[in-house]
Amino acid sequence: MRVFSRVPSINFMAQRKVALALSIVLSLVAIAVLFGRGLNFGIDFSGGVLVEVAYPQAAQLDEVRAALAKGGYPDAPVQYFGGTSDVLIRLRPEGDGVDQAAQSQISTKVLDALDAQKNGVQLRRIEFVGPQVGKELSEDGVIAFGVALLGILLYVWFRFEWKFSLGSIAALTHDAVMTVGFLALIREEFDLTTLAGVLAMLGYSNNETIVIFDRVRENLINLRKQPVLDVINLSINQTLLRSIITHFTVLMVLFCLFFFGGKSVHSFSVAMIVGVIVATYSSIYISSGVTVLLNIKREDLVPPEDHAKTQGRSGDGAVV
Repeated sequence: MRVFSRVPSINFMAQRKVALALSIVLSLVAIAVLFGRGLNFGIDFSGGVLVEVAYPQAAQLDEVRAALAKGGYPDAPVQYFGGTSDVLIRLRPEGDGVDQAAQSQISTKVLDALDAQKNGVQLRRIEFVGPQVGKELSEDGVIAFGVALLGILLYVWFRFEWKFSLGSIAALTHDAVMTVGFLALIREEFDLTTLAGVLAMLGYSNNETIVIFDRVRENLINLRKQPVLDVINLSINQTLLRSIITHFTVLMVLFCLFFFGGKSVHSFSVAMIVGVIVATYSSIYISSGVTVLLNIKREDLVPPEDHAKTQGRSGDGAVV
């Protein structure tokens, strides 16, 4: 179709200052929500009890949740573990610790709630995740986030130039703050699955930024007579259709996970959906806008001697 062969001519950079100002305000609001309400940490970070049970046939998670709610565990996350007949139940801690006697009482209570004798449910294992383990997982999560940002910073710096690198990190930090702030606002449970969603979102966002930066670098070198802002606008427009198709197909999958994937991947899908929407915006306005603020030039990408040679050739009548 012709619409796929035409490059639009939207002046994205004309709104860069307004977009950056809006992003700063929204990021501050997200930080305020994050520190004001805090994250709704799951068992992985807050501690709790893990109970694995086995059914003689495929278990229906909705029925398991309903039975646990009647038995006194209304908010217990339930998910398949290995197969559809193995179910993993996570219970929040009721005190500072769980000894062997308490574990026995919990397992008995869970099996009674599931009507184990009638339904043939067997207890496979019961484990306690202490607060210290949750604290270590929280620290490891922060380290993983920092290492991911550092790795992306070095990669973009090596592949492009430090101004592009800072623009990329600004976009990723913006995406992370906005996504985590939104999760804090809606009180979505934040566990290892959610953290995996946030980290996956960073990789997705960085990929979108790299695609635009790659075209910007190519056009800055080839289109030497055009102003930098025009080159950036052209580069964004040239990759716009590709971005729309990519975002649309990814969001289709994520919404399928959100509506049909069950509670085990609910927080992951929420984090990714918010992240993809925010990354669409930040890859255009944040990364490119910050790069423009840092006064990116052709000389930053082309060595001075090579730039002088190409300028000389263009002055001799070469087509550029």
